[in-house]
Amino acid sequence: MNDFEACTPPPLTPLTPSPPPGLGNKFLANIRECDAIVHVVRCFEDENVIHVDGTIDPVNDAEVINLELILADLSQVEKRFDKCKKDKKTTEEEKSALAKLAVTLELGQPARLTELTDEEAAAVKSLGLLSAKKIIYAANVADSDLASGNEKVEKLRELAKSEGANLVLVSAQVEAELAELPNEDREEFLGSLGVSIEKSGLRSLVRSAYDLLGLRTYYTSGPTETRAWTIKAGWCAPKAAGVIHNDFERGFIKAETISYHDLVDAGSEAEAKVKGKMRQEGKEYEVQDSDVILFRFNV
Repeated sequence: MNDFEACTPPPLTPLTPSPPPGLGNKFLANIRECDAIVHVVRCFEDENVIHVDGTIDPVNDAEVINLELILADLSQVEKRFDKCKKDKKTTEEEKSALAKLAVTLELGQPARLTELTDEEAAAVKSLGLLSAKKIIYAANVADSDLASGNEKVEKLRELAKSEGANLVLVSAQVEAELAELPNEDREEFLGSLGVSIEKSGLRSLVRSAYDLLGLRTYYTSGPTETRAWTIKAGWCAPKAAGVIHNDFERGFIKAETISYHDLVDAGSEAEAKVKGKMRQEGKEYEVQDSDVILFRFNV
């Protein structure tokens, strides 16, 4: 018996004879490169919108999709097992990682619950396991439930909590109506539903996704345009500048920085400088969310 065979778990009873209807392999392949998954789950009643199962059960809906992700991952792991048996270059870290993952997946648990070392996780990263990805549950509710949710949302929230996942309330109906309204009317419309524009479904979803992935946004602004740039939390000014252009990072001198809220309160960059809100930051400065920055650099 070789080392690989020694760490291969014994065969277990299959989870199900065949994958449940739903995503399909082509769609699954398209999301393997994603960093996280937003799982939109129906949490509203509407006799005009037919459900494939004839009943509205968000927890069951979520579990069906989660099971399909697990089965897709199990197929990936098994295929890789077969290749590893013939590949003498397979590392011990990959062998042990695949063995651990196979046990978890066979038991109907997502890959993210498997305890892997950093080396093991790196060895199987290329598999793009779907059930290893972080998840946000987006509870799709009727407009009347957007402010506080409903009983179905609470059941889904319990599932999300058990998985260590995030949950946000969204309403596709409300977002569709907002898209047709002029900006000045959107706040009033959301207010009538008991929701502030800052906490509207789509904005909450974006913030939740940014927090989950550890992302931040900073801005650059000039006479002709203002742009937003996405970076990882914890990046210092030179690395953040490199998102715009490599020359900005290589020739970095300093960053003239002001927070977005301070700039808006001041009314202009000139007034912000007068009020002492503009700062000169160096190479060690950790860029904060919503910073407005002018980078000084040598070519």
